[in-house]
Amino acid sequence: MRTIKCIIVDDEPLAISLLENYVRKIPFLELVFSAENPILALEYIQNNDADLIFLDIQMPEISGINFMKIVGDKKKYILTTAYSEYALEGYEHNIIDYLLKPVSFDRFHKSAIKAQERFTFPDHSGESYFFVKSSGQQHRINFSDILYIESIKDYVNIKTLNEEFIVLDTLKSLENQLSERFVRVHKSFIVNLDKTKNIGIKRIVLLSEQEIPIGESYRSHLLSKIK
Repeated sequence: MRTIKCIIVDDEPLAISLLENYVRKIPFLELVFSAENPILALEYIQNNDADLIFLDIQMPEISGINFMKIVGDKKKYILTTAYSEYALEGYEHNIIDYLLKPVSFDRFHKSAIKAQERFTFPDHSGESYFFVKSSGQQHRINFSDILYIESIKDYVNIKTLNEEFIVLDTLKSLENQLSERFVRVHKSFIVNLDKTKNIGIKRIVLLSEQEIPIGESYRSHLLSKIK
């Protein structure tokens, strides 16, 4: 079982204490640093290894959203906040889950399991599948079965040869997990090039006869992938 090195960043000492206690109860999580000041956390990240950041969204020095913009997608995040209206903004970034305060251990544990799955499966070199949670169940999806993935507000629809899965995630997050045969062709679509029938100026036609639009800003990258 892989150990996930965790950082907790929250301007509330009680919130940090609670999350530290939760982390210690889960065998595959290892707490390596916690801070009330996000600037101290940024300094730690620059000089030390860490995999997962439990990150408060509302903080006085640097907001959680700006913190992620600074650190980037090299780290994975689980966001925490007392304000549910910030959830959708958080999902614009590459995060694993969103926890609403006060966080129960049961909800924290479910989030930790989701993190474990995200770290375990996609990080294996040459991996050809991932696991997603849809309709309350975990589903293994082979890359070779995927036709396209469509963004629908704060969800994505993963369309395979025989079925589809509605998942709480972002295109950006999934794009980082997929093989090089997948390409973003539109702000709302990723397609599997191996399932492509033909490529026109404005659209791609898949083997399923599904037509996917090509965004102007994505065309040159698409063409570079098929040369």
